[in-house]
Amino acid sequence: MKTRMQVAACVITAITVLLARGVAGHAQAASGQATKQQKETSVTGHASGIFDVKLMPQPVVDGEAGIGRMSIDKQFHGDLEGVSKGEMLSSQGSIKGSAGYVAIERVSGTLQGRKGSFVLQHNATMNRGTPQLNIIVLPDSGTEQLAGIAGMMTIKIDQGQHFYEFDYTFNDAK
Repeated sequence: MKTRMQVAACVITAITVLLARGVAGHAQAASGQATKQQKETSVTGHASGIFDVKLMPQPVVDGEAGIGRMSIDKQFHGDLEGVSKGEMLSSQGSIKGSAGYVAIERVSGTLQGRKGSFVLQHNATMNRGTPQLNIIVLPDSGTEQLAGIAGMMTIKIDQGQHFYEFDYTFNDAK
């Protein structure tokens, strides 16, 4: 029987492998669909670059079987320079290739000259090997010069290197 740590590692590895193969197109297509609120804002942008990530297994509250928990520690480079800290929960389905994770991470740094922080919310599932990844900026989570930020991030992994694409807007009407 696998431990929770092994389950979490298997789920993360499976999602990572599928994303590395380029099937993140589902998420990338979704990122091109701006909400009505985003279309009405005056400041839009696109950021890209690479990031390093460390995932560390963590204990699960009440020892819940089949659920893995990891801490997230990232370093962003490129148009977004900064760090993030967060938490991830994951689990596997009973059919091979079915799994999912949710995560929250606070990103702090500079986005194309604007300093502050914001929160990213992850929701990822694999349905028998078909992945769907959604990473959005939590509404009203921006601080300092990043107040009013909204957007979607996509991730691509190529030969072990993590890349991000981040489409964002600023809603100046508070």
